[in-house]
Amino acid sequence: MSDHGPVEAAYLDAFTTFAEDAGVDHVVLREPEVGGFINFGLEPHVEGHGLRSLFPSDLSGYHDGAPVSLDTARELVRAMLRDNGAWCRLEVDGRFTAHVGYDQYLYLGTSVSPDRAVALAEESGLFPERIDRSPWAWESDDPPARPADPAFWVEVAALVAARGPLLLRERFVGNASRWHRLTPERIDQVRTGLVPRSCVEIWPDLSTDLRRVRRQLRRALRQGLATLVTADDRGVLRHRLLSRRREAAAAMTAGSAALVVSGTDDGHSPLVTAVLPDADGVLRARWTPWYEPAPAPLHR
Repeated sequence: MSDHGPVEAAYLDAFTTFAEDAGVDHVVLREPEVGGFINFGLEPHVEGHGLRSLFPSDLSGYHDGAPVSLDTARELVRAMLRDNGAWCRLEVDGRFTAHVGYDQYLYLGTSVSPDRAVALAEESGLFPERIDRSPWAWESDDPPARPADPAFWVEVAALVAARGPLLLRERFVGNASRWHRLTPERIDQVRTGLVPRSCVEIWPDLSTDLRRVRRQLRRALRQGLATLVTADDRGVLRHRLLSRRREAAAAMTAGSAALVVSGTDDGHSPLVTAVLPDADGVLRARWTPWYEPAPAPLHR
């Protein structure tokens, strides 16, 4: 638990000193998240995840690959130390890294001699230790994700033409997503509005057979968590992560059509999944199954 006082201030000063000594005036957000269903820390998540004063309410600018100033990065470190809900890696390729673990340790990596920064941290009352590698450094044995390149969007258009309207889930940060309805006329509009480096999943359309959807939802909740996607009479999509049947009963009154996505791995997957490459066509986002629990559309 952060003391919200002198120890926290010493951590933040250490972050700034290490970054400045490395010649860094900004850092890049990697694998950003917001607070999810499970909180590993001792302090409760706060409304807005600690991001309210840093980013707009729709989290514009808070995504993988986004550059932020050192001042903003410093406040992100503060939010992570306090378990506000936001989490991300802060990195500059080959020069500087900053990771905050769930144990509240701050891991700083630099390409230059850290002697001055270490000495200043010790003077502030901290106990820096040299280690070979941050335990929060990125690593994965998973195969590379499929890029959402022109061939992917041709496939999506073919699916919509063959099956009718479909849903696109846009995972723009860990534990946060948006849903969009795809029709032949809307594919390009949805595509151009996606957040950079998002993971996109294509799902079946909503079902108007709400009695069947309720049965599917009850079955999913007996296995664990479930996401319920609904549409109101105007076609506006909303989604809720549910864990209790009482919540499900209330949620089912909110729409005229719905889709249940199970939170357990029952052998199914989205119709097709891909990750947005950068403007130069290179796929740099590092999505893994941690961000993509194996959900399943329960109606066919």
